[in-house]
Amino acid sequence: MAEHVILFGGPMGAGKTTAIETLSETEVVRTEAANTDRATADKDTTTVALDYGEITLGETDKVRLYGIPGQQRFDFMWTILKERAKGMVLLVNNDAADPVGEMLTFLDEFRDLYDRGGVVVAATRSDVSATPTVADYSAALTERRPDLVVPVFTVDPRQEDQMRTVLMTLVANIEMREMFAAPAAAAAASAAPLAAQPAVAVAE
Repeated sequence: MAEHVILFGGPMGAGKTTAIETLSETEVVRTEAANTDRATADKDTTTVALDYGEITLGETDKVRLYGIPGQQRFDFMWTILKERAKGMVLLVNNDAADPVGEMLTFLDEFRDLYDRGGVVVAATRSDVSATPTVADYSAALTERRPDLVVPVFTVDPRQEDQMRTVLMTLVANIEMREMFAAPAAAAAASAAPLAAQPAVAVAE
């Protein structure tokens, strides 16, 4: 059975804990404390270490879901959790002051996860604020990071079908990249001994 470690990242209040609770087939482990930053997100509690759940996709893919804190002061947990991760679902709340800027900031912070597997953007609360649109997010990505191919969705993190679509898109991207990377790595490994052989002088 294939196993994937996926992070759910993004600013506080974007819906990371809710998304994991929606997807997980096991009881979600939550580490929360009282929210002291009501100006950023008007909610009672916030994640201070991680959220954890699990889901099996099909018969072959077990996915471990890790929600990371949204506040920069807990970024030490970002470093710890992204070491084993293969990809990230990046959630941003559409009614925030600058959701596009927050998306770009998190992408810069977790660029190595994109290189390792992939990133998918999921914009929440589009029912509260219709803008930015998916096209706005995509345009900002193209302008700032034309080298990246990042799918963008609008989602309600409480809706299982929507979150499964996002997660399955990410897992499919990861597995496709792994499938293409394996032959390339094997070809490079077989060519390396040939490249290392010294030149042989031919007597005339």
